[in-house]
Amino acid sequence: MSASSAVPAPSAARPRIVIAGAGPAAQALVRQLTRTPFAGGITVLSNRDDASGQLLELAALPQVSVRLGQPASYIDPDSRCVTTSDGLEFNYDHLVIATGSSPAGAPLPGEGRCLNYATIDDAARLGEAVRDITRVLGRRPLGILVGTGTAAGQAEAVLRARGIRPIRTTRRPASVVPNLAGSTPPAGGLVFEDGSVMAADLVVLAEEPIARDALAVSAGLTTARHGGIVIGRDFRTSVPGIWAIGDAAVFEGVRLGLLVAASSAASVCASQLLQDGLPEFLSEAA
Repeated sequence: MSASSAVPAPSAARPRIVIAGAGPAAQALVRQLTRTPFAGGITVLSNRDDASGQLLELAALPQVSVRLGQPASYIDPDSRCVTTSDGLEFNYDHLVIATGSSPAGAPLPGEGRCLNYATIDDAARLGEAVRDITRVLGRRPLGILVGTGTAAGQAEAVLRARGIRPIRTTRRPASVVPNLAGSTPPAGGLVFEDGSVMAADLVVLAEEPIARDALAVSAGLTTARHGGIVIGRDFRTSVPGIWAIGDAAVFEGVRLGLLVAASSAASVCASQLLQDGLPEFLSEAA
């Protein structure tokens, strides 16, 4: 369906915003919307059966409904309806796709011992982890950085800002060398398929993930050549009434997660949503 195709006007009843996804970007968007006088309903469709404490706090809000284990699987933009994997249907006035991204490769044995960098939100966490490891060791750590592309470049910048000049490898390791149980840092290096070993005090994985855009494809949204939902500066996709945020979205060829922090993106997206056909539903408490 093209952006010029006819779609129904937003409902005159209580407006409905459906968010496909329940990760950091989706949660940030819910928090932003519930801080406004928006008087409509917000439905969050999560692919997980469990929920974090932050998500449970949001689910306790009267205007928010979180559907655990009900990932969106198909969008009918003509009728403005989302169908979940179990066949449940949710009508929407505005749909926000926040399905995130997934690792490009198979799980790496021992990767839980490594530090990770996938989005700009990881910069602060990585910096804090390096600071803590430096304090424990009492010296500047030796670091290994795995990955190519923008994510790896950002991770290297964070490490250098902390005084670490990492050894960078584009080869994917076979496993992670563990340090003694309970020690910090937990990773002691990498082992490669040919048996070679690289020793280090910390290992940072910054491999480019793949945007989860299958849901967007089902609705005929424009997607980027290498994956991801194409959006404009206002987070609109190519189909009216559908928006995208977080690591599933791509702006000017770059994953949104590498450009804008989730909280900042959510703030702008929430503002745009409220301006786009929903002002009449704002409560008079503003």
